[in-house]
Parts: sequence; C-alpha cells; structure tokens
Amino acid sequence: MAKVNWKPGTMVYPLPAVLVSCGVTPEEQNLITIAWTGTICSDPPMCYISVRPSRHSYEIIKRTGEYVINLTTAELARATDWCGVRSGKKFDKWKEMGLTRAPASVVQVPIIEEAPISIECKVKDIIALGTHDMFISEVVNVIADEQYIDPKTGAFSLKKASPICYSHGHYFELGKAIGKFGWSVQKKKKRKKKKPGN
Repeated sequence: MAKVNWKPGTMVYPLPAVLVSCGVTPEEQNLITIAWTGTICSDPPMCYISVRPSRHSYEIIKRTGEYVINLTTAELARATDWCGVRSGKKFDKWKEMGLTRAPASVVQVPIIEEAPISIECKVKDIIALGTHDMFISEVVNVIADEQYIDPKTGAFSLKKASPICYSHGHYFELGKAIGKFGWSVQKKKKRKKKKPGN
C-alpha cells in the first residue's frame, strides 16, 4: 500500500463542532463556532477551546474568564455554520438564528436552550500557541436536555441528539455505534444449551 508525505497540518479529524456562548451582560453576550476543542483531563474535569485573538469573542472570554460549550445537533447545523462566519460586532447572533438564552447554573454566561448539552467552563490558563490561543478551563457544571437522556440507563443518547462534527471544512452527523469502551476484550456470555424436548 502506497503512502505519501504531506506538510504538517491539522489532521486530527473529525472534531466536535460546538457553539460557545460568552459574555455576562446582554449587550456583550455572543456566540462563536469552535472546532478546536476537546477534553484534556478527567479529574478535575477540564477541557479547552482555541480561539484566534482577532475574533470578537476572544476579548470577552479573556476578560470574564467564563464560557459555555454548547454541543450541536443536525437541527443546529445552519446556526453553527452561520455563527462561525458572521461577527458578533455586526450581528446579534442569538436573534439572527432564533436561539434562546437560558441561565447557566454556575457561570454568568447564558446557555443555548436548544443545545442537547451545555458545558459550563471557567478559564484556568491561557496559552498563546500561534494563530490561536488555548483557553484551558475547568468544567464547573453540565446541563443536559432531558429529551436526550435514555430513561433506562440515564445516559446521554447520541442517537436521539444526532450531534454534528467537523472535518476538513465539512459538517457531518455522527454515524451508528459499533461498540462500547472495552468491548474488544469483553468476555462473551455463554449461552445455555437447551435440553432436549424444550
């Protein structure tokens, strides 16, 4: 099988396409689409977002030290893209996309009511990397929409939520499940043999 070398680039795909809400006062509250995001620690729960210093939301997040990562769905795909190509300096993105502000539980930043999961974050450190600065943050609360929670297991249902991800300039819905963590080494349950006549 032939292999080719490419110049160094961002090849870790797909990534979650999220809408990050920021701002404390109604006048400054904004939305920014982020793909450079992820989990960096389990305990304490920590994550990051990377933002270009030129973006309108950058100074808001830097000054307030708070933001909310709102996961997106297929229904929110248009809003996710639109909020990534329009500036909060010129548009009220909440109004333009018909998104609803709702109060968070810990931070002062609003969550997006329509989002299946909203992750409240407090900035712990900012690292300048190059084109982007990384906001390393602690997760202080998670708000989940009940309609996406499996009543049997209490777990968040990806199938119901239909979350979207970003890869090489395109948005995709996540596909079907192919296994769960540890399934590759899990012992198979032995089936009981039926007795003759049963």
